[in-house]
Amino acid sequence: MVELTLPKNSVISEGKTWPKPDGKNVREFKVYRWSPDDGKNPRLDTFYIDLDDCGPMVLDALLYIKNKIDATLTLRRSCREGICGSCAMNIDGTNTLACTKGMDEIDGPVKIYPLPHMPVVKDLIPDLTTFYAQHRSIEPWLQTTTPEPAKEWKQSHEDRTKLDGLYECILCACCSPSCPSYWWNGDRSLGPAVLLQAYRWLIDSRDEATGERLDNLEDPFRLYRCHTIMNCTQACPKGLNPAKAIAEIKKMMVERRV
Repeated sequence: MVELTLPKNSVISEGKTWPKPDGKNVREFKVYRWSPDDGKNPRLDTFYIDLDDCGPMVLDALLYIKNKIDATLTLRRSCREGICGSCAMNIDGTNTLACTKGMDEIDGPVKIYPLPHMPVVKDLIPDLTTFYAQHRSIEPWLQTTTPEPAKEWKQSHEDRTKLDGLYECILCACCSPSCPSYWWNGDRSLGPAVLLQAYRWLIDSRDEATGERLDNLEDPFRLYRCHTIMNCTQACPKGLNPAKAIAEIKKMMVERRV
């Protein structure tokens, strides 16, 4: 007989159910809770919110919970405009931004978890240490060998438009933990978000390190774990297409060998 043991803190239990308020427009929320301080398994707490007393976005509901029901709820947030990427989490089974996800887009109870396949710092906060280290590994800054101009590196309008759909990435990390290859090889695969940014610098006409950048990506795991299943593109809250960028990098790899 084979006996399998689940990792510590991998079983989610039923948590506390908070009192239901009076009102005709009450919505149920199930929120993931876990703290490294008590040694307990994670749990799903149930909250009820009167939507007539709350804003329309999921982030509004989370802040309502934190400010009026349970002050111990922990989450990241900043801009509330879909610009900073701080409030990335899994909502209703999809990685997205809480500040741009409307509650009217969700049927039934609103289920909220941290981004999947990442260590959890506490409650809805994932540990992005590895994600940011991977981003730094592609050296996301302009690299040149020619003398620096007196004012700025110039670029034609045509070359500038090639960066559209790439520079808008806010590094929220919604796409990377939606990718199965990143789940299985998260320590070696760069993931869609980082590869999207890698392509942004590869096609920047002002950059002079294209060969070195491609050499850095020439690895069975860093680049070639992508199978173009498009989960990343579907998850991106900014409407970007990391899968297309990764395919373009693969084409550049082939073209330089021909």
